[in-house]
Amino acid sequence: MQIRREIRVTGIVQGVGFRPYVFRLAIERGLTGNICNTSAGVTIEIQGPADMVEEFSAQLPAGAPPLARILGLRIQDLPCNGDEEFRIAGSHAGEAVRTLISPDVAVCDDCLAELFDPANRRHLYPFINCTNCGPRFTIVRDIPYDRPRTSMAVFPMCGDCRAEYETPRDRRFHAQPSACWKCGPQLELWDTQGKSLKCPDPVKEAAARLHRGEVVAVKGLGGFHLAADATIATAVELLRRRKHRFGKPLAVMVPDLEAAEFFCEIEPQAKDALASHRRPIVLLPRKPGVAIAEGVAPGQHDLGLFLPYTPLHHLLFAAGQFPALVMTSGNLSEEPIAIDNCEAAARLTGIADAFLVHNREILLRCDDSVVKPIAGCVRQFRRSRGFVPEPLELHKEVPPILAVGGELKNTICLTRGREAFLSQHIGDLENSEGLDFFHEAVEHLQRILEIRPEIIAYDLHIGYLSTQWALAQSGVRLAGVQHHHAHIASCMAENGIDGKVIGLALDGTGYGSDGAVWGGEALVTGYDGFERAGHFGYVPLPGGAAAIREPWRMGVSYLAHTFGADFLGLGIPFTNKLDRQKTETLLQMMKRRVNSPLTSSCGRLFDGVAAVIGLRETVEYEAQAAMELESAALAAPKDAGAYPFSLTREGNAWQIGVRPLFEAIAEDLRKHIRVETISLRFHQGLVEILSRLAERLREDFSLQRICLSGGTFQNQILLTNLLQNLEANGFQVFTHTQVPAGDGGLSLGQALVASSMAPA
Repeated sequence: MQIRREIRVTGIVQGVGFRPYVFRLAIERGLTGNICNTSAGVTIEIQGPADMVEEFSAQLPAGAPPLARILGLRIQDLPCNGDEEFRIAGSHAGEAVRTLISPDVAVCDDCLAELFDPANRRHLYPFINCTNCGPRFTIVRDIPYDRPRTSMAVFPMCGDCRAEYETPRDRRFHAQPSACWKCGPQLELWDTQGKSLKCPDPVKEAAARLHRGEVVAVKGLGGFHLAADATIATAVELLRRRKHRFGKPLAVMVPDLEAAEFFCEIEPQAKDALASHRRPIVLLPRKPGVAIAEGVAPGQHDLGLFLPYTPLHHLLFAAGQFPALVMTSGNLSEEPIAIDNCEAAARLTGIADAFLVHNREILLRCDDSVVKPIAGCVRQFRRSRGFVPEPLELHKEVPPILAVGGELKNTICLTRGREAFLSQHIGDLENSEGLDFFHEAVEHLQRILEIRPEIIAYDLHIGYLSTQWALAQSGVRLAGVQHHHAHIASCMAENGIDGKVIGLALDGTGYGSDGAVWGGEALVTGYDGFERAGHFGYVPLPGGAAAIREPWRMGVSYLAHTFGADFLGLGIPFTNKLDRQKTETLLQMMKRRVNSPLTSSCGRLFDGVAAVIGLRETVEYEAQAAMELESAALAAPKDAGAYPFSLTREGNAWQIGVRPLFEAIAEDLRKHIRVETISLRFHQGLVEILSRLAERLREDFSLQRICLSGGTFQNQILLTNLLQNLEANGFQVFTHTQVPAGDGGLSLGQALVASSMAPA
């Protein structure tokens, strides 16, 4: 008996070889019908003997291409017609957008083999790709995902490429970015004035310049990298000086896994992450004595390694035989990554000595993702290229919401039904360039998803540019969300849980409901509200934001809080070298509460400890002191012990006191105990006091579930040991793996909290 069915498929099914896969599946079974891209995904009409149609329907999700992600199948019967073949029909729009666009993915092994095959017509072609690899998200203007709606529209296919594109059994069948030497994008090497340098091989010339210690700007998938030979110390320092990036670790690209294993300790999970088609930067323990210049990651235990992900990267390594290249974002510090050739030549002048550019337009900035294996999971530190715009599946339906995140490490989030779409990493919204990128991301994500939000969620800090933008919008409901509530809601949403939980939210800065600067919080919370059930004791933040840049101020604040004015006579190196006039001014500021708001921040506690023990008095980038404190602790003997904290009931909340901590640190400093040991004792003391606090809250509220969120939980010692302690004590612990624990995941939590708020 002949039957005909319509199958509507939603998910990531465009640009990933799904239509040719379906074509082959139908032809192999002698079935007729058609498949076409739609704004909702793909629609298949399949006709033939009932047993073959049943087999086709069963096999459809099971054998889908590796980059496809099927989220829904809707099947209905249709009357049979006179179809005599199976064909791929033209795309059509006209309905609500539900399809998903694939992230940009690394060049596949098949294309790499062709790239270095002298007999192949794409030999050494820097833009080789197929349906299994290459650019997606960053070249899409609109959907359905077809070539005319991408930045490849300006490159008409030659006859050979067109033949591949139209041959169903070819690997490039309907591969939208497909091109070759005759018809596709081309490379050029530019000088510092933006003029083309006439050279027979731009890649070889760029490699030669890198060998000479120069800095070369290289155009990639989501923007420019600034490249330098990672083994030449003077080249690394030159790049740092020109980029105004002092101290902050630089990412390093290595040619293959063998090179990665030469430089770093790599466990199986890390190896899988490095080699995956997403190609994130992976933070890995550095092996001692390797040839990477010390200036790449000064004071750090880890190196950020990643593998080549574009054909151009592979060609550059092949031309120069480099063991490792610094590949850092093509920008001045704190600015968005450059994506346009002329923009790069203008913005990166004075940094790069040459520009390796191409004429395929990047339509949207998308920085490299950063992950780190911690406590048995690969965890997101920066979720961007390779992951965006894949959605997170929510545990419940929510209305269309735009959540605009915070000020640092900004992302936005759009929701649709049971899907949450986080943007790529936008970065810090502290200047007009960052705000412009924020606007681009909001407009682009709304357009390609066709989501018009009914609610805009924002952080309560009125000074954030994202908050100011949200408050200026009209025609939508506005929902302000407390910073740490959003952090715990983000962890809950990622793990698909509802109801009440204990939430530990530890970070540097968040506007508190009482007007203070929060950051060391224990909340009993659901999406619909929270109770502040515990926190670190308040200390002054002398100078406000200046104390974040100058941790010595927090050292003074904590010591004065612990010892009073007598702290200057402690006889420890920190107090001995303090400028007495500056210190007296600081003490008067705190006494009179002049520009010295109170803070419960765990991030500032890390800063204060780092300053007091002599690790870091001023910082050049966010969390530098905390990162160096962690690196020091990783070098200490594991049996170092733990420092004490106090835990007392103050009104309706538990309060963690730090006086015992700083008394013990001062005593160890007088005994000349190693900084590494002091650091580990601090970390282990923090784990013990947080575990005790969790037990008290379980007794108070009869809750077993606990969520850990906030940027401080990117510290591997803290997260690993606290997770072990809590689980050993019978807690059900939820942490982040799919979105960052820091502010990069904040927008997801804002959206879920806003979805539960009653209209004002």
